[in-house]
Amino acid sequence: MKKRILSGMRPTGKLHLGHLFGALENWKSLQEEYECFFMVADWHALMSEYASPAAIQENIIDNVSDWLACGISGQKAVIFVQSQVPQHLELFMIFSIITPLGLLERCPTYKEQLREIENRDLSTYGFLGYPVLQAADILLYKAQAVPVGVDQLPHLELTRSIARKFKNLYKKDIFGEPQALLTQANRFPGLDGRKMSKSYGNYIGISEAPDSIQKKVQSMFTDPARIKLSDPGHPDKCNVHAYYALFYGSKKEEIESACRASKIGCTECKRQLAEALVKFLEPMREKKLELLKDKKKIYDILAQGQKKAQAAAAKTLSEVKELIGI
Repeated sequence: MKKRILSGMRPTGKLHLGHLFGALENWKSLQEEYECFFMVADWHALMSEYASPAAIQENIIDNVSDWLACGISGQKAVIFVQSQVPQHLELFMIFSIITPLGLLERCPTYKEQLREIENRDLSTYGFLGYPVLQAADILLYKAQAVPVGVDQLPHLELTRSIARKFKNLYKKDIFGEPQALLTQANRFPGLDGRKMSKSYGNYIGISEAPDSIQKKVQSMFTDPARIKLSDPGHPDKCNVHAYYALFYGSKKEEIESACRASKIGCTECKRQLAEALVKFLEPMREKKLELLKDKKKIYDILAQGQKKAQAAAAKTLSEVKELIGI
C-alpha cells in the first residue's frame, strides 16, 4: 500500500508563484507516489482572518481551481475542506488538553507569525494553539509522512511530541509518528527581494492577467550598482536573476552573459522575463477560467473528498474516544 501524506493551504487570498513552486509542484509529483490528502485549511485561515472572514469561502473555490489548474487531481488525491470534517476540531480539543502551554509558546513558527503579521491581532488563545490543530490535522489521518521545508521541522516535531504524549498517557500507539518528507523548494523571492507573500504585496499570482504581470515585473528591484546601460551588470546581485533558471530555460546563460557585457539593459531584461512568465502561466490561467465557468465540478470534487476524508477521520476518532472513555 502507498504511504499516506497530508498537506494543506490556508485560503487567505490569491495563490502566487511562491505557492506554485513551494508546494503545488511538489504535490503534483507526490500524488503519483503517495496516498495524498490535500486540505483547504479554512479553520487555520479563520485564526488570522477572524475580524474579516467574508472572503474565506470565495478564496476556497478560487484556490482549489488553482490547484486543479496546476495539475492536482481529484482522482489521484483526496481534496477536501477542513471545516467540513468536524473530527478535526474534536481531536484538536483532545490534544489541547494534553499539550503543555510552554511547548506552544516556544514554537518558532508561532513567534515568526507574530513578528511578520503586523496588521492583525494574533495574540489570541486560538492562534497560540494553531500548532495543536495542525497536529490534529496530520494525526487524524494517521499520515506517515508530511511534506515540509527545513524551517517547518520544529512544528512536525511538536506533532510527534503530541503523538508520544498521547501514547504514554493512554498506553496505546494509535497514530504512530509521522516522518518529514523534506522538500527542496526554498522560499520563492518576491518582486522586492523578500520572500513572496500576500502580506508584503510583492507577489505574482498564478492566474494573474498578462498586463498585470508585465506591470509588476517592470517594478522589480534590479542590480543597485548598475546605473547606466553601459555599466556592466551583476546578475548574482539582481532580483530578476533569481527568476532566470525557472523561466528563461536555455536562454539563462545567454541573458546573464549579455547583462555582464552591458549588451542588455534592465528594462529589456524585465520585458523578456515578463514574456516568459506570461507564456509559462497562460495554460494554467486558461484552465482555471474554464473550471470557473462550471463551479459544480469543483464542488463535486470537494464533496467526494469530504466523503473520503470523513470516513478516515471518523475511524481514527472512534479509536481515540474508545481509548479515553468519551
